[in-house]
Amino acid sequence: MYDSPHQFDPLVPASLPQALIEKAADIARDASRLAGVAHPRARESIRELVRSMNSYYSNRIEGQSTHPIHIEDALHKQFSDKPDVARLQRVALAHIQAEKDLEELLDQGVSPMNSEFLLIAHEKLYSQLPQEDRLTEDGRVIIPGKHREETVQVGRHIPPVATSLPRFMKRMDEVYDQSHSWDRRLILVACLHHRVTWVHPFLDGNGRSARLQTHCALWPLSEGLWSPSRGLARATQDYYVHLNNADSARRGDLDGRGNLSTAGLNEWIEFFLGICQDQVKFMGRMLDLDDMKRRIEALIIFRHAHDKEVRKEAILPLYHLFAAGPLKRMEFAQMTGLGERTARSLMSKLLKSGLLVSDTASGPVRWGLPLDSLQFLFPELYPEAATKPD
Repeated sequence: MYDSPHQFDPLVPASLPQALIEKAADIARDASRLAGVAHPRARESIRELVRSMNSYYSNRIEGQSTHPIHIEDALHKQFSDKPDVARLQRVALAHIQAEKDLEELLDQGVSPMNSEFLLIAHEKLYSQLPQEDRLTEDGRVIIPGKHREETVQVGRHIPPVATSLPRFMKRMDEVYDQSHSWDRRLILVACLHHRVTWVHPFLDGNGRSARLQTHCALWPLSEGLWSPSRGLARATQDYYVHLNNADSARRGDLDGRGNLSTAGLNEWIEFFLGICQDQVKFMGRMLDLDDMKRRIEALIIFRHAHDKEVRKEAILPLYHLFAAGPLKRMEFAQMTGLGERTARSLMSKLLKSGLLVSDTASGPVRWGLPLDSLQFLFPELYPEAATKPD
């Protein structure tokens, strides 16, 4: 039985391979370049998409896939008449709202690397769900933001006894909740993610809460434009294998001096950083201005081939909305070069499709990201959105 914090040492490897440090530095550098790409309003549309994507992928990691169209329907208060689908829709909405609420806490200066933040993440997620959606597989009620009070077993791993959880959480705070440069912090985020799942502080919802915490720990770097959840979901088996390997006991005298394996932890860090690196590079390609212009052109040409009212003159102003921000409706019309009536008709069509968004009936228009545009605008970001639900 684990009941003393020294039993999950090392919390961070005493000596990190230079390759890991260099990889973390590369990720931080590449991610920082994304901050100035596209207009802030366009980036906000992307963040909203990533939140929905995160909820989908977090469900998928847990073996509870919710189709993107069902999530989109739920965002518009349209729920399935199938109880199982409706329940997963509610879970997805709770995840999306929890991310928003937690991001607001970051703006208030709350540290995402603290164990209290993990409790808040669990509370934010589960407090939004009715009791019937907060049940474990054996029918027990999950209490939002409350540590478990019993011993549990996760596969072959038996996490610390419940009475010792405060000591383990305090130890994590002492090691992880510190200011560091991003190359070091990325490594700490990886270690924290594993040690949280190893401690398993909640009766259920540990993985979801850990991924919410990880999302927020990376937020100052990612600004919500990318997330490791996509990569973890697309490599779920490897995700669990590397987590389990980092659970293992020290493998001999050459494997550090802690109770747990330093080699296993290093392997997990390398896997996690690889996931982050892939996501940052992928989003870098997606947000490249020249490539986005070509993808907008491809989308409009495709739609024009099926609906002549979607005119090719929309390409330039849509690209402007992505790169330079909202336009007054008259400005959008002028940029098309079309006559007033034809331009108004085109705007109406684009607003109805979601490619244009406006807060009022006559207000400025901004860039939109409807699900059915993603296969052109962000191919492979969220490919499931282009399929039909069962």
